[in-house]
Amino acid sequence: MSRIFTIGEALIDFIPAEKGLSLKAVTSFKKAPGGAPANVASAVAKLGGDSAFIGKVGNDPFGDFLIDTLDDTGVDTGYIIRTSMANTALAFVSLKLDGNRDFLFYRNPGADMLLEEDEIDSSWFNKGDILHFGSVDLIEAPVKYAHIKAIKTVKARNGLISFDPNVRLPLWDDRKMCRNTIREFIPFANILKISDEEIEFITGIKDEKEAIDSLFIGDVGIIICTKGSKGAALYTRKFKVEVPGEDVKAVDTTGAGDAFMGAFLYKMQYENMDVKGLEQTMAYNMLKFANKAASISVTRQGAISSLPSIEEVDY
Repeated sequence: MSRIFTIGEALIDFIPAEKGLSLKAVTSFKKAPGGAPANVASAVAKLGGDSAFIGKVGNDPFGDFLIDTLDDTGVDTGYIIRTSMANTALAFVSLKLDGNRDFLFYRNPGADMLLEEDEIDSSWFNKGDILHFGSVDLIEAPVKYAHIKAIKTVKARNGLISFDPNVRLPLWDDRKMCRNTIREFIPFANILKISDEEIEFITGIKDEKEAIDSLFIGDVGIIICTKGSKGAALYTRKFKVEVPGEDVKAVDTTGAGDAFMGAFLYKMQYENMDVKGLEQTMAYNMLKFANKAASISVTRQGAISSLPSIEEVDY
């Protein structure tokens, strides 16, 4: 079986005790493990898959907490590097009444940004492995070049590359730089996940079909468009499948996209599936499975703490 690696940020989310308040009005927060790539690795492991997280955290109690949490979830943490050059990054979150969020990051720099290219060991990766990443750690920092080395190595091993831009504009100095960097990395991906709220920003195109078509560049073979409570759609160069949203009450949408992506990649791993071999019926079943995982996660608070088990999702 292939291994699913994720690379990028692991950080602490401080979740508010009260919903419907701005950050300045929140009076207390609860510490929770987070960071999209760490969440995706955890989602895979929680479902019973084989996953590992590549990243850097601080030599601080928050770094200890993140590693312990990932270990407890079943993620291989042997690829996490510690540093005293910066602290583990923090994100303060405010929750709106509908479960959506606003973020304030303390990360200038964060330990995750200091992962070096020469700290990526090519021997980690084997034929057919999957590498998943996002855009948060594609800022102009050492970690960007660590990503490039990992991506090139996995591609050289005939592995699959998965990319979820997961746009976080507050972490970028310039909107245009964020957009251009995302577009620079899209052609490397075999699987691209994008939310309906991000399509126009990334492509500059309002019409969904036209925007999706414009993203089939480079190695992109699967595009997944998540639509929150409205479900999700999966596109290949040959067909489209779509699933409706699940009827659930959203408590906290933090990590829902990561739960979705982890579940989808778990199915790719479990079925030993490649992009070119994906048929329409299988694509529908995988999309439905991933959508179910995400719908369960939004009914609970936090990211990693909200992830479902295989018994909860498989039906």
